[in-house]
Amino acid sequence: MYDVTIVGAGVAGTFMAYTLVQKHPGLQVKVVDVGKPLKERSCAQGHGQPCTCSGACDQYIGFGGLGKSEGKFNFTNAFGGELPRKIGEQETDRLMKEVDRILTGYGGDRVDTYSTDNEHVKRRAACGDLTVLTTEVRHLGTSLAKEVFQNLYEHLVNKLSFSFNSRVKSITRLGQGFRLVTDCEEFLSRKVVLATGNSGREWFARITEPLGIEPRDTRLDLGIRVEMRGGQLDAFLRETFETKLLKKTTRFTAYTYCMNPNGRIIQKHQHGLVMPDGQNSREQGMPGDNLNFTLFVPRYFSSQKQAVEEASRVIGGINRSRGRIVVQRLEDLKRGKGTTSLHTNPVIPSLSAEEGSLIEEVPHIYIEALIEFLTSLEAAIGEPVDPDTLLYGLDAKFYEPVIPTNRNFETDVPGLFLVGDCSSVTHSLSQAAASGIYVGEVIGG
Repeated sequence: MYDVTIVGAGVAGTFMAYTLVQKHPGLQVKVVDVGKPLKERSCAQGHGQPCTCSGACDQYIGFGGLGKSEGKFNFTNAFGGELPRKIGEQETDRLMKEVDRILTGYGGDRVDTYSTDNEHVKRRAACGDLTVLTTEVRHLGTSLAKEVFQNLYEHLVNKLSFSFNSRVKSITRLGQGFRLVTDCEEFLSRKVVLATGNSGREWFARITEPLGIEPRDTRLDLGIRVEMRGGQLDAFLRETFETKLLKKTTRFTAYTYCMNPNGRIIQKHQHGLVMPDGQNSREQGMPGDNLNFTLFVPRYFSSQKQAVEEASRVIGGINRSRGRIVVQRLEDLKRGKGTTSLHTNPVIPSLSAEEGSLIEEVPHIYIEALIEFLTSLEAAIGEPVDPDTLLYGLDAKFYEPVIPTNRNFETDVPGLFLVGDCSSVTHSLSQAAASGIYVGEVIGG
């Protein structure tokens, strides 16, 4: 019998396994993941092409999870989840310092941290009734992120048991422990931790429902990806590499996500949908001329099924079963007419998309939020937003349904814990990793 079984070898599972090995070396620990070891993970999506994987997608699933993507760790209580509310800001700060200590101990110190906190930027944003959300950032980049997580794996591989390419088929409560059945083996464990991130929603429901776990409401963020000329936000970005802005009204809350100065827009494939995504200048050979970000608007649904159905309805309708993404000039959007050609547009699109009209295909709330946000942005930067700015539809950020857990992330089923994004508490790499460390300290004591 194992003492602890972690289902999911993503960021939360990795940092929890590391904590158990370091602080409780006598425990028998097993990690099960439906994906592959990091060195075997390879998907054409990493090069902007359609998924080539049979079964679990290597782009998202496997050791390191999404930590191998851009490896961007935001150390802040301002956004990225509800961990500070659950365990306190001071404890969250401590855990984030530990996350960074581990990253730097395995090669992450090759890049420096930077801060987005700047009083000048805050004052400029306030002129447009915008709030700046600040953070300390260690941005590893894809290559270094892979190296750091591979180093972590090599540290762990002989200290616990890994089972890759192994899907858990059932978890059954059995006295003081659990029986786990996978498509490869069957074993017992005193405690079980689910650390499966945002992947496998149907699997998650199938596993947890027999245990009596009932999910609650689910958040879904949809938004328009914006691509503007590189110097448009110099009033902000002269002072900081990037910024995260929040616009709040009685009708919506909107926030900028994944701002990429001198970056480009690429395709993102998730849940069978094709969406515009941003790539940082560090991830491409030559810096681009444009800046891009998504303006997300969160909405809440009574179930995850409804949230995913809404995303599929809207984005799937745009995709038209052929990976279609729509792009429109800002000036055309304001005039209520579709874009027919971008051949002479001064802002050259970095993604090949189909010219069209977002008004005809995107729910009005996202158009409304974008127009009001850009109006506020103009007041903040002291100049009009370029009418040749390009708008791509539609990006999405998915969340797991809310499942009640106590302060230690333990569910109503004794001995069953949730960490990382599948807990619905964390929404970022740093908070997911921190939750893994936190539960690793608690569960091994």
